[in-house]
Amino acid sequence: MERIEQEVRNCIDVLKKGGIILYPTDTVWGIGCDATNANAVDKVFQLKKREESKALICLVSNFKMLEQYVEDVPETAYDILKYAKKPTTVIYDKPVHIAENLVSDDDSLGIRVVRDTFCSDLIKKLKRPLVSTSANVSGQPTPQSFDQITPQILKGVDYVVNLQRSKKSPRPSAIIKLSNDGLVKVIRK
Repeated sequence: MERIEQEVRNCIDVLKKGGIILYPTDTVWGIGCDATNANAVDKVFQLKKREESKALICLVSNFKMLEQYVEDVPETAYDILKYAKKPTTVIYDKPVHIAENLVSDDDSLGIRVVRDTFCSDLIKKLKRPLVSTSANVSGQPTPQSFDQITPQILKGVDYVVNLQRSKKSPRPSAIIKLSNDGLVKVIRK
């Protein structure tokens, strides 16, 4: 537990200064930053060589935090998340209090409530959502483990978390779009 706390402190120092981190998420290794800092979000887009029109997602620590960053969380979301057997990202309409360059053209944002101890502790201490995007350059395969992350990504972040480096993460999260008009669409199972 002490190692997790130290890694959380190291990440907080970097994130509060607008830096970007490489960290193990509840799915694959991710590149992250403070989701309310537009300059930090820009750094993530540049590192990934990703067009801003391709959305990134955010991680939050619990439903209470989710409700702070989405104007109106549909009731269906709570049921989906309560019964989901694997990490599930939900795309919500009308995100609020978030860096504008994170929000899609259709005024939506993918947000995942994490159950992972490290991610949850980090987000609680940061007191803000954390950007999460796979640790690869756009168009390249998503790394299934730490040792598949390219030197370009490793050198491009301000801090690399020293936890779970041997963990294999075969799959990213499920993605579901929930529109305020009641539409539910599965994007990725």
